[in-house]
Amino acid sequence: MTTLVNRHIRAQPSSFIQWLALTKRTVRMMRVKGEFIIAVLAPLIFTIGFYLPLKYVMQVQGIDYAQFVMAIIVLQAMSFTMTSAAAYSAVEAMSGFVERMQTMPIAPLVPVAARVTGALIRSTLSLIAALGFGYLIGFRVYGGPAQTALFCLFALGVATALALGADVLGLSAKNPASVTQALTLPTLIFGMLSCGFVPETGFPAWIRPFVRNQPVSQFSFALRDLADPGITPGLLGPPLAWLIGMFVIFLPLAAWASRRRG
Repeated sequence: MTTLVNRHIRAQPSSFIQWLALTKRTVRMMRVKGEFIIAVLAPLIFTIGFYLPLKYVMQVQGIDYAQFVMAIIVLQAMSFTMTSAAAYSAVEAMSGFVERMQTMPIAPLVPVAARVTGALIRSTLSLIAALGFGYLIGFRVYGGPAQTALFCLFALGVATALALGADVLGLSAKNPASVTQALTLPTLIFGMLSCGFVPETGFPAWIRPFVRNQPVSQFSFALRDLADPGITPGLLGPPLAWLIGMFVIFLPLAAWASRRRG
């Protein structure tokens, strides 16, 4: 009897093996749907669409626009991954795959972790592509290898937090079209009303406090500072607070959504 029980315990796969198997499934589905090609092309479209129209206007104001606009190009690429993550989780919820996972001996957060890992792989490809296209227009990370690593880690941290929140939204909506539409407007508003495209002085005085303190602007400040030589003391505090706050909010929601039935 003891031998049978031990065999049964050994037959149970670990959470790591479950995560690895589901991650492979997620990556395979993303590859089949062409997600990785889109991940590379999206930063190219953002680079052309954002840099070329405002390049000469900003040069007149004495702004190195390639260095300035790269932060929002990276953030837009990360937000594009967020939209994809929301649609993917909505498809899994709509197809019944999520409920099937809930009836199996799988840790609740393993499917979420697998989907977010797939989104992180996509974000990494987008970040590499964005940095490559940025290099072509003159963007450089001047802080050396350590700051380059911090630049990438911060960008991927933002991408992971956004993907985690998008996964929760997709599971709740169960409709890929509606969840994509729901994310489009906030992304557009926070992107346009940010210091990603133009400096704070380019906005009317009455809206500058919002523009300056909202998360997209704070994230762009952090990325620009990490790309410049040295790190400005105190500047990374608010962006890190926003990023940590997103994880604090989205992680419990992800745990709730993964256990939710029906």
